[in-house]
Amino acid sequence: MNAIVELLVKHGYSVLFVSVFARQMWLPVPAILFLIAAGALADSGRMTLGVALGLAIVACLLADMVWYEAGRRWGDQILHFIYGLALDPAAAARRSKETFVRHGARTLMLAKFVVGLDAATPPLAGLSGTSRTRFIAFDAIGAALWSGVYAGLGYLLGKDLDRAAAYAATLGMLWVLFVFAALAVYVGRKLVRWQRFVREFRMARITPEELKKKLDAGEQVMIVDLHGRRNGLRGGLRGHQGIPGAVYIDPHRLGQHPRKRMPIPRDREVVLYCTTLHEFTSARAALELRRRGFERVRPLAGGLQAWHERGFPLTSVILCGST
Repeated sequence: MNAIVELLVKHGYSVLFVSVFARQMWLPVPAILFLIAAGALADSGRMTLGVALGLAIVACLLADMVWYEAGRRWGDQILHFIYGLALDPAAAARRSKETFVRHGARTLMLAKFVVGLDAATPPLAGLSGTSRTRFIAFDAIGAALWSGVYAGLGYLLGKDLDRAAAYAATLGMLWVLFVFAALAVYVGRKLVRWQRFVREFRMARITPEELKKKLDAGEQVMIVDLHGRRNGLRGGLRGHQGIPGAVYIDPHRLGQHPRKRMPIPRDREVVLYCTTLHEFTSARAALELRRRGFERVRPLAGGLQAWHERGFPLTSVILCGST
């Protein structure tokens, strides 16, 4: 800590500005300790607290604007990097966009207290379409809160910097614990609702025999093939075999155009099938369709594999270009 104080005494405000800017550019720089030291020096009259806070806020805004503009231009690539370890990166990225549209402003005000969340919010703001004026306003509030808390801590405890640094570490840990607890509650509620939905959905499944009987009887059933491009369709749908009359719809694009008319009639029963053994893709697609008002949606028990194992006919799948 004494070394940081000496750097500030020797080089002044420029070191503080560079440290905060570097931290916001995801570099491993202890900017929080520089802020605490700046507050302590302001208490002793060797720095001006207002100037230190102003420079810290400007440094935050400049760095965050870089990530904001990167999000506007290359947002999908950045999100795929952030959610690369998720089970379904595309779905996770889509949900994060929708969440930021609803809560983005509040997130910007508190994000700088949480490592990781701080890194993700500026690009999310850019790719979600948040205006520059709105982003700058709320990001400035967040930068002022973050800078003010740590510089203020140094100002109040200027004569005991080690104690101030310990308080800063404790404060950061409390913020991390609070965020993780909030996320745990949120994820827990989502999992409970998801499990309830999956149980209900499994009870409503249609067997291959039942579907075959309906087709033989000439009933009007809309069959949707959800074999996504990750399941071997990167080269196109040529040669892809499925249930006769099935229409291919990319499950990862169902939620991208909420106002666009769906190519699925509402007056017919809809049967979904995919390749996953537990029909997770069908469940996600059904949930999206039910959100759009489709009520007669059922998954095919066992998917295409169960249909094929029973020796039922296969034919080329029709590509639906409306999705």
